[in-house]
Amino acid sequence: MARRTTTPPPPEDFEEKIVGIDVEEEMQNAFLEYSYSVIYSRALPDARDGLKPVQRRILYGANELGLRPDRGHVKSQRVVGEVMGKYHPHGDQAIYDALVRMAQPFTLRLPLIDGHGNFGSLDDGPAAARYTEARMASAALLMVSGLDEDTVDFVPNYDDTQYQPGVLPAAYPNLLVNGAAGIAVGMATNMAPHNLVEVIGAARHLIANPTCSLEDLMKFVPGPDLPCGGKIIGLEGIRDAYLTGRGSFRTRATARIESITPRRKGIVVTELPYLVGPEKVIEKIRDLVQAKKLQGISDLKDLSDRQHGLRLVIEVKNGFNPEAVLEQLYKLTPMEENFGINNVALVDGQPRTMGLKELLRVYVDFRTDVVRRRSAYRLAKREERLHLVEGLLIAIVDIDEVIQLIRSSDDAATAKARLMDVFDLSDAQATYILDLQLRRLTKFSRIELEAEKDELERAIEELRALLDNEKLLLKLVSTELGEVAKAHGTPRRTVLLESSGANASATSATPLEITDDPCWVLLSSTGLLARTATADLVSAEGSRSKHDAVIGAVRTTARGEFGLVTSAGRMVRLSALDLPTLPPTNGAPSLSGGAPLAAYVDLPKGEEPVTIVPIGIDAPVFAVGTAAGVVKRVTPDAPKNGEWDIISLRDGDRVVGAGVAADDLDLVFITTDAQLLRFPARSVRPQGRSAGGMAGIKLATGASAIFFGIVDPAKEGVVVTSAGSSGALPGTEGGSLKVTPYAEYPPKGRATGGVRCQRFLKGEDTLVLAFAGNTPARAAAANGVAIDLPPADGRRDGSGTPTTAVIAHVVAPVAGSVDPDVDPDVDPDVDRVVDPASD
Repeated sequence: MARRTTTPPPPEDFEEKIVGIDVEEEMQNAFLEYSYSVIYSRALPDARDGLKPVQRRILYGANELGLRPDRGHVKSQRVVGEVMGKYHPHGDQAIYDALVRMAQPFTLRLPLIDGHGNFGSLDDGPAAARYTEARMASAALLMVSGLDEDTVDFVPNYDDTQYQPGVLPAAYPNLLVNGAAGIAVGMATNMAPHNLVEVIGAARHLIANPTCSLEDLMKFVPGPDLPCGGKIIGLEGIRDAYLTGRGSFRTRATARIESITPRRKGIVVTELPYLVGPEKVIEKIRDLVQAKKLQGISDLKDLSDRQHGLRLVIEVKNGFNPEAVLEQLYKLTPMEENFGINNVALVDGQPRTMGLKELLRVYVDFRTDVVRRRSAYRLAKREERLHLVEGLLIAIVDIDEVIQLIRSSDDAATAKARLMDVFDLSDAQATYILDLQLRRLTKFSRIELEAEKDELERAIEELRALLDNEKLLLKLVSTELGEVAKAHGTPRRTVLLESSGANASATSATPLEITDDPCWVLLSSTGLLARTATADLVSAEGSRSKHDAVIGAVRTTARGEFGLVTSAGRMVRLSALDLPTLPPTNGAPSLSGGAPLAAYVDLPKGEEPVTIVPIGIDAPVFAVGTAAGVVKRVTPDAPKNGEWDIISLRDGDRVVGAGVAADDLDLVFITTDAQLLRFPARSVRPQGRSAGGMAGIKLATGASAIFFGIVDPAKEGVVVTSAGSSGALPGTEGGSLKVTPYAEYPPKGRATGGVRCQRFLKGEDTLVLAFAGNTPARAAAANGVAIDLPPADGRRDGSGTPTTAVIAHVVAPVAGSVDPDVDPDVDPDVDRVVDPASD
């Protein structure tokens, strides 16, 4: 039977007191305290290091445990326990969820945790913390580097028994690179990830030009770069977000239409929108098909694996237009999602909504302060060490007297006092001498001390100069950012498109018939392919829009074929019918409605597209030039297989240029040591596909060809060169630019050395960009934004003019295109553009 207990009576002197409170006021105060805690201690990231408190504590705890990338993994539960016990007074599940997110490559653009085990996927959660292992990723070392050099302030932990950093030093703008998501009380944040190289490029530009505009920064950061790749449709919302801190954009899956069977086509999805898993898409498609809201799909297979990545194959029924079915998938399924940007972060302890420039300014100011504090700490340490070394040198000079003085003293305190009095030493110097080991009293030790003293004095002088000169300090910050980008930068994964192109409508009748009308196939400098009407080519070449700098154009028909020339000397056969058609516009059409080249051909790592050329029996002879100075004119015959070699390259060589080369045109080489050679194309006899070509230009030792092209000598031409340093980070410095009339360069014989095309200035040792072609020439940045070129002027061997514009491509009208000064004849019967030269 259970024992019954009673409450003991209160003591005799106990007096009961009840305090009345206002319930409304108490609830308001409690809710305000809760809101404050959520906003400042849990949900919102700091604008300086881009981390929430739990993420910061995880990185600091892992750093204190020594979990560096060069050491072994440990159980995730050990990291969680360390963080929970010392720094983060919340549940272990919340800490582990944050750790998992920091390790997922599909969530962060630059993961901070190197996870081992099942850390989940877009459709499934991770394994328990006792089953997974973790350590710091290489990017996390950049976040904590300098913690031991008084770069940031430390604050007490939740029970005042430990100290933790209030912010991490953050050697790169983590908030923009990895983004953030959090829901607080009355506010939320949702920031998209960006490319590390692009963000650092914008930060360095802001350091060099504090008054720059948003348009200048967007030349470096054109838009988010999502970890999963995909496409971003519409850039206006991105600009609004960069300006005001709020905006939205649409993310779209990467899909292409392939032949699944000889008689049936399908849609192959290789990339999905940000944080959308394949199972979610599959389930939605099946529900729509069962509800008969989506027609034209006969089968759906998930062929994804770890080796090849995502691959969803959607088989389309015969009689349905695959393009129309794909548009319905974008409209009805998560293959197209909207991402709302809300750039809210803590600045000086207060939540603020910021645009791109404000975010970069906060980080640059913080990083400058970190480098300043680090330099001051190193200066103090070196001054302290120099003080001890000077005292030790004094003792070594009179070492016998020092030893006699110490031996004759009664105790250590007396010896220290006598040393300070006799040799005029400080307390620290005397203590250091008393602690001296006898092995340091050799002649060699004195030499080492004198060398150390000289080195310390030089370091102190440099650090003082750095702290006294704000420009030197900012230059150091910019240089360190450039080194981070060079070591940890990766290519852009997400394709930016200004518009989605024309929509099609699904039909259960016969497929949409496409007539075999003449068209032009265009390849842009950003790797976009599209086809357009013949009359639109002139406008496309002259437009100022993004992503429309044409580097290759082929005259063909809608059902015709063309060839892609690659840097590995290969030709890949492609069909014009598979390309998107640019919609007609009143003004200049933009290639932003095109499709990325990767949607049609998978090039191996290191192999890049060069240009596109016509193929077939009636195709003209085209020429290719290589970095080793080899030139070859290739006969137009093409095999029936999908790809073939057009030149036999030696080991280490690559194709740098190609194009249609008739006998009356010039072939032009430009080398890294600023030599230009032009010679007639007729001097190179056409060869078969297996031939290795012939000598095009004689190269100096260590030089290589940076450009090969075809120029019509009967028309006005121009030569554009840009010199710089071979040790500079590519794409970060404009160098010196020079634009010269093509006629200034005399023709020479094939296999000669050519003539000099630019004189190097101090600090320059190579050409970083070269181009020769007919006018009007256009320049473009790496993201396709047009850059104005100065008019052609100057001597052919003169030096360039320094410029801040970073030019990635220079293009000119493609040989054989429609002359903008001549109206083409139009046949009214077929409504096609007719080339007068073909009559």
